[in-house]
Formats: sequence, C-alpha cells, structure tokens
Amino acid sequence: MPILPSTKTQPEYDVVVVGSGAAGGQTAYTCTMSGARVLMLEAGRNYDPVTETPMFQTNDQAPLRGTNTPDKPYGFHDATVDGGWQIAGEPYTQASTDPAQAFWWWRARMLGGRTNHWGRISLRNGPYDFKPHRRDGLGFDWPISYEDVAPYYDKVEMLIGVFGTNEGLENTPDSPAGCLQPAPALRAGEQFTRARAKILGLPVIPIHRAVLTQKQDAATLPAKLHPNNPLAQRVLAQAMRQRLACFWATPCGRGCAIKANYQSTTVHLPPALATGHLDIVPNAMAREVLTDATGRATAVVYIDKTTGQEAVARGRVIVLAASAAASVQILLNSKSARFPQGLANSSGKVGKYLMDSVGASLGGQVPALENLPPHPEDGAGGAHAYVPWWLYQEQLAGKLGFPRGYHIEFSTGKRMPAMGTGAGLDYLTGGSYGRKFKEDARRYYGSTVGFSGRGEMIPNDHCYADLDPLVKDRWGIPALRFHWKWSEHELRQAAHMETTFAAIIEAMGGKVRTKLKTNGATAIEPGGKIIHEVGGAIMGADRANSVTNQWGQTWDVKNLFITDGGTFCSNSDKNPTLTIMALAWRASDYLLAELQRGNL
Repeated sequence: MPILPSTKTQPEYDVVVVGSGAAGGQTAYTCTMSGARVLMLEAGRNYDPVTETPMFQTNDQAPLRGTNTPDKPYGFHDATVDGGWQIAGEPYTQASTDPAQAFWWWRARMLGGRTNHWGRISLRNGPYDFKPHRRDGLGFDWPISYEDVAPYYDKVEMLIGVFGTNEGLENTPDSPAGCLQPAPALRAGEQFTRARAKILGLPVIPIHRAVLTQKQDAATLPAKLHPNNPLAQRVLAQAMRQRLACFWATPCGRGCAIKANYQSTTVHLPPALATGHLDIVPNAMAREVLTDATGRATAVVYIDKTTGQEAVARGRVIVLAASAAASVQILLNSKSARFPQGLANSSGKVGKYLMDSVGASLGGQVPALENLPPHPEDGAGGAHAYVPWWLYQEQLAGKLGFPRGYHIEFSTGKRMPAMGTGAGLDYLTGGSYGRKFKEDARRYYGSTVGFSGRGEMIPNDHCYADLDPLVKDRWGIPALRFHWKWSEHELRQAAHMETTFAAIIEAMGGKVRTKLKTNGATAIEPGGKIIHEVGGAIMGADRANSVTNQWGQTWDVKNLFITDGGTFCSNSDKNPTLTIMALAWRASDYLLAELQRGNL
C-alpha cells in the first residue's frame, strides 16, 4: 500500500484530494479508476480495519465494560481513533456562551474518516429534497434535480453494497433492479413495532444500510460500473471478491475486518490503490490552498504532523473533501491579495448556511417484550427497519405547524450488554438486589425500546462558521468559530417527534421512561450532535449567491472543487452520506472530462 511520508511524494499530481472519507474516498476512487494520478492528504493516522477491528470482543472484555468516556464518546470499541468531539491541540470555539447556541463538531483523525464508525444508513434524497423552496417557499432549491443524481445513486449502491427494499412511497425513491441487496428479516421487536405503528398510520419498512447481506457479483458489477475500462473492471472485481457477506457478529461502528460494511478504507481505497495511481500521505494537516497570479489553484500547504514541518502538495486540480466544516476552514484560511476574504468567497457565502439534522429521542419499556424466549436477534449493526416521513400531504396543506419532515430510527431487543444492562432498573423495580435483582435483569433485558428522529433543517442566516480572531491550533492554523441558532421550524419539528414517539410506545402497550418534552427547545439535540453537518459552501445557479456550481466546481477558481457535504443547499431528513458519495462521483466525472479537454 503506497502510504507515503511527505518527503516521498511526486512533484505534481493530476488531482490532490484533501480528505479520505466518503467524499475523498469516492473522489480518489473515481479519478484513479480513470487513470488520473491522485495524491490524498489525510489529517489522521493510517488505519486498517482488517487488522484493527475488534470483531468478537464483548464489552465485558473492555475497560469500564466498554462504556463511553471523554476519549471514546461512543464506547471503547468504537472505530474512531484520535478523534471525537474534542481533539487535543485542535480547538474550535463558539460565538455564544448560550449552550442552546453551541455547535458540536465531530472529527475522526484516521484514514477513512467518519466512514469507519458511521451508522451506514444509506437513503436517497427524493425529488422534493432537491427542490424544497419550490414546494414551500423556504430555503434554497438545488441547481440539480433528483434525475441528475439518480444514476450516481445507482452506481454508489452497487459499488458499496446497500441492502433494502423498494416500497413505492412518496419522496422515498426506489432503486432500479440490481442496485440493492436483499434486506435482512426484521427482528421480533421490530415486527411488533411495525404492527403497532401501523395502527397509528406510520409505515415501518426495511431500512437501507450499507452492509452486504450476500457476496457482491464480481462477475458483472465491475462492467456495469466501468464499461470499456479493463483496468477498473479488473481491480474492482478483485476488491469485491475480498469482501464477505455479513455474519452478524459485530456492531458496525467498530469497523469490519471482513469488509462486509462500507468503509472508505475497505471499499474505495483498496481498488484505487490497486490501480497504482494513488498515493496517500497520512498525518497531513491541510492549512490552505495556494493560487498563482492568475487565480488558479496550484497546491495545498499542509503540516506534516509527524515532524511539525510545512509541506506542499502540487496538483493540476485541487479537491477539498475534508468534511463540510473542515473544508470551510481551509477556504477561509486561504487568504491572499487576490482573495482577501478567503478562497472562492467572492459571494461572501463561504461558511454560511451550515446545517445538521434535527434530532430528538425518547425511550420506553414494553411489558409485551419481557421474558421473551431466547431467539436469534443478531443482525446488521443497527436497526433493520425505520419509519420514513409519512405526512407530506398534511405538511403541504399547512396542517402541522412546521414545514419539513423527519424519519424515525428505533432500536429494540437484547443489544450487547453494557454498564447499564442490569443497573438503572429502579424506575421499574423500586430497587432490588441479590436473586431478585438477577430475576429483574433477565425479565427486563430486551424489553426497552428507543426512538430517534432525524429531521430536515432549513438553512438560516444564524448558522455559520468563521475564523476565530485569536484562537489557533497547535500548528498555528486559525480555528473555526461556530455560530448556531435553531429556528422555530426545527423546534416545532422536534416537539412533534417527541409526541409521535410517545404515541408509538403507548400503542405498544408500553410506558415512556422519562417526562415527555413537549417544548422543542428542550427536546432538540444540540447543533452538530447528529454528526450530519453539511453546507458552508453551497452550490447554486448564480455565483453571487453560492460558492460552487452544480458540479462542485468553485465559481472563483475553476480548478478547485468541493466534493463533501459543504455544497448541500439543504439537509433533508435522509442521512447525507449516500448523497455525498453520489455527488462526489458526479463531480469527479465532470472534473475528469474537463481535465481531458484541457479546461483545467
């Protein structure tokens, strides 16, 4: 694997990609498969899930029973290394001291970025999601439609492996035949939830998740994805044969040694490296993009974190794929006499319209799920089912009091025991110990349910990032400062989530565990907490009001592209990762064509 120190890179590459996650991995994959020479800069260390994933360790084998700590917010076995909400020496700041206006910024300092620990939920944006302003007059329409992106959704689903079903529901797009893998069966608790939610008019359907339920068809898929490209077909077929179907043994957030789930490190990077066209420099902290006298991007300046020395990576094309906020930081720090407000910022929109998913949650206990006989409850790392937004028509008619919707994720069953499995039962038992405590633990284990909403946020003028005038990181790079404020649209949506969750729990014959939060301001999660931040470099049809065109190409610098979630004009209720990859593939195809024509 050509993992290089900064001193061993080539003098110049066709493409320099900053970031190695969903956007960076997809960009590097697409470019190298077409023969472009690519250098990838990753701010974190090298990481190999094949050798580093704790596949079979249970929580009792981990420190503190695997529970969350400040260093490992998602538990000891979570795949994220050298990252989290806070990273030593890499601060970010808040413009307000009000906790309600704080933004939580999650960063993964490792090859593959957040793709190593994410939930793998892979939902397509629907037609409404690309034209939301046309529907309700709020926010912005994208300069592209669902039809523009649909072929790339098809490609990404076939490449990474996504299971799911086609249900024919409104604004919940189906996939063409051959794109999706078979969905696993619903667990007992999920089937019970489906039956009781149906009474309330809520559709519970199989979720789409980037996990292999069967081996990929290495004999036919490579030719579909890369027609007339023998090299790409050969290396992709080899990579697909090395991936195994999931055997339901390990939570996906740990990573996957058998490559059954999607990670950039197991799906995008191996075939890209096998082409011989990709070099990767880990521990490369990008600081700024350099430009020449004509305003053309020429290189990325980065800090080699192993030596503390400054280095330069030169390329004909520069692609920022570092994550929405990180790419904003690089653009704002790329100041020059020609670009005094930061690079690609003639519109003044760099950093503006930062978004996250709206989140709220509620749990309960269901007597009908107590003392169930032992039965298989294994499966993919997460739920096999979810509730897509079901009230489009009521919302369009103005009956709900908020303009955008949400989907519901939920968990049931006997999940892997942790610190709280036998503790925390006082609200049910009144307190017990000894033999009675053991009986209670067996009785109630698996009878709790949890519901979480993931809703659409409308971009607003109060949510943006700029540079802190005083604070810098350990390498002297100015830190990001976040400005954040939820609007009434999101607060009302969060309150609706809570009442819906309570209704489902009660329909199951259960009881809500905590007091219902009918006030959206108390129900809603902090900005950034859902780790779905997008925006900050939105695309558009008018350069005066956007940072990039429909291809992720910046208006001001034609050989500078952004392929991460920064270009999103809205943040639908669908998780953004699948759309990030589809847009990155689409942008890369355009980039390659422009390179070939000599336009870059």
